[in-house]
Amino acid sequence: MDNRAIGFMDSGVGGLTVMKEVQKELPNENMIYFGDELRLPYGEKTIEEIQSYSLQIAKFFLKNNVKLMVIACNTATARSLDMLQGLLPIPVIGVIKPGSKLAVNSTKNKKIGVIATSSTINSNSYKNTINKIDKGIHVYSLACPEFVTMVENENYNDFEHQDKVKSILKPIINYNIDTLVLGCTHFPIMKTLIQNAMGKHVLLVDPGLAVTQSVEDVLKENRIKNDSNKKGITKFFTTGNASSFRRIAEDWLDYSVNVSSISINQLEDL
Repeated sequence: MDNRAIGFMDSGVGGLTVMKEVQKELPNENMIYFGDELRLPYGEKTIEEIQSYSLQIAKFFLKNNVKLMVIACNTATARSLDMLQGLLPIPVIGVIKPGSKLAVNSTKNKKIGVIATSSTINSNSYKNTINKIDKGIHVYSLACPEFVTMVENENYNDFEHQDKVKSILKPIINYNIDTLVLGCTHFPIMKTLIQNAMGKHVLLVDPGLAVTQSVEDVLKENRIKNDSNKKGITKFFTTGNASSFRRIAEDWLDYSVNVSSISINQLEDL
């Protein structure tokens, strides 16, 4: 039995959508969530900055004795996954490959849309991964950095923003896709607004659902699963405003949380 925690990182609250799905299937696992809100959005940062931030958070996880790191952020996955897998002594999982597989298995007309941050779109990570699985699929990509800001500002349930969401998505609506990858972990939090804009005929793919299976596989393969019957404990950390983080986390996770603040200086000193 291995009761060390699983570490989840994101630029903000978006990765909670991934952790929530893993918690459903593995409720006995201890977890640490780290939201780097002070430096978001990662999608507008340079590759070097994203890699530096990701490595700092990885060192924080190692200091807290995590057994597995989940990059619950598409941008950080696109830019830092290979680096971290090569540097860290623990397994590291990203969200792009699992999400791509789920999308390929879901599409009927072989037209898949991907919405994400500018950095993720510019990396072509989803397009390349999807076409590596099935080169006959047409992939249409759209950067939607505004959605990250809307979620972090708690504007994800307010239907007065519906017209804005539809306007942002208009370029990809015209491609007659039947599957849309929510290529930023912030986006499932505003899933209702996105679904309304796209229409019921478009299936929204949440990579967080696919990551759960990858986490289970890695725990089993490395024999690091927590077989305890006790419910796991989750700790939350943010570089941003702890009160705002807590409100969104409690709304999304539907349970009370305690959030600890950590400074950038603390991260840089690791």
